[in-house]
Amino acid sequence: MTLRLTDEETEALRKAAEAENVSMQEFARAAIRDRAARWEADRDAFLSDFVTKNKGLLDRLGQ
Repeated sequence: MTLRLTDEETEALRKAAEAENVSMQEFARAAIRDRAARWEADRDAFLSDFVTKNKGLLDRLGQ
């Protein structure tokens, strides 16, 4: 995989990685893991809420 960043994104990544005292690659990979985990948590919360709010409809559709 090749990740293409703008000059501004590269500089922001460099500064953030330097501030955390990690490599740019380590910082980017951690950011991806964090964002993916948030996305999964948001998805799971949405689905749980959807099922709760639409239980009657889902029960009828399942018949």
